[in-house]
Amino acid sequence: MPEKDTDKKIRKTSKLCNVGYDIRGPVSDEAIRMDREGIPIISLNTGNPPEFGIFAPDEIEKAAIDGIRLSEAYTNSYGLPEAIEAIRKYSISKGIAGVTGEDIFTGNGVSELISIALQALIENGDEILIPTPDYPLWTSVSTLCGAKAVHYLCDEQAGWLPDLDDIRKKINSGTKAIVVINPNNPTGALYPKEHLLELLEIARQHDLIVFSDEIYDRLVMDDLEHHSCAALAPDLLVVTFNGLSKSHMTPGFRCGWMYISGAKERAKDYVEGIRMLSSMRLCANVLAQSVIKTALDNAYCAAPLLKPGGRIYEQREFIYRRINEIPGLSSVKPKAAFYLFPKIDVKKFGIVSDEQFVLDFLHDHRVLMTHGKGFNWPGVDHFRIVYLPEIDILSDIADRMDEFLKDYRQS
Repeated sequence: MPEKDTDKKIRKTSKLCNVGYDIRGPVSDEAIRMDREGIPIISLNTGNPPEFGIFAPDEIEKAAIDGIRLSEAYTNSYGLPEAIEAIRKYSISKGIAGVTGEDIFTGNGVSELISIALQALIENGDEILIPTPDYPLWTSVSTLCGAKAVHYLCDEQAGWLPDLDDIRKKINSGTKAIVVINPNNPTGALYPKEHLLELLEIARQHDLIVFSDEIYDRLVMDDLEHHSCAALAPDLLVVTFNGLSKSHMTPGFRCGWMYISGAKERAKDYVEGIRMLSSMRLCANVLAQSVIKTALDNAYCAAPLLKPGGRIYEQREFIYRRINEIPGLSSVKPKAAFYLFPKIDVKKFGIVSDEQFVLDFLHDHRVLMTHGKGFNWPGVDHFRIVYLPEIDILSDIADRMDEFLKDYRQS
């Protein structure tokens, strides 16, 4: 037998070479290392409400307890019938026509469903239009599936709305779909109906599938209204993603769903692919599914937190004002979710690496944030703050940032 080379390195697949997820990337790993050494870290890299004392409503916890026995067995690959029916009724409440039980798939969070929806569709070399900044999972999964992620700009000067001219310029014969993240993560932007209609008309003209990520649709402030892409474009094939992680403060439940609407007759083969992939993982977490009906019976349970006097609303007001008071920082006011995406004056601080910026702040002040490139933003001039901590903590963080920037220079 030939002698074995025991020193030969075992390497990750080349498919991962251009895949990243910096929300939990190297800077996050450094924060974990520091925490293990006993250095307390304030983690503002993920939208994780329970970590900051914002818990699920009591009825959700009761529904989970009551559902334990039911959840010991597999369900079918779609999901529990009562969960599917609750999701179908929710789609109706959003003005979406024609969604049936066979169009709905439950998942272990929206993340799993994004992977299933893209795996069932993409051929090597396909192009997918994805916003920048984006929720990075969209770019990573598209790339892993063999697609080229083409980023269209969201315009900071226009309140982070998608730049429609930029979208038009980036469409070609290989473009298969467009991703819309509304409300947006990481900017907190909410897209007006008129703007969405123009974007959807572009999709119509170029026969694009629309992937509409609407996980924050129940976390809208300022008496504004969220408009679902599927309701505005009943003739287009739209795959809508949603779940309970944010609106019902249950990220650890990993409870998500997607539904398919519009031009379903043309997409029978694609939907069969989704069914196949859903069946291969047997089913989504059944215990999480058991709370969906209870949750959607009170879909807007977070509403009091989003009104003047409510905790999330007041935290947004505070951090938006405070960040804009710090010399060298500025931010567009978010209208939904719980993120701020401030801009850094790169000339003032000599910024050449936004990742180094957040790493330096972590080391100096023990606060973990995510740099703008982690959201596929092309510059080095942004970072994201999660404003879920209470105001006294946010005030302390802002003071630390103010102090940090007084003498900070990279070059």
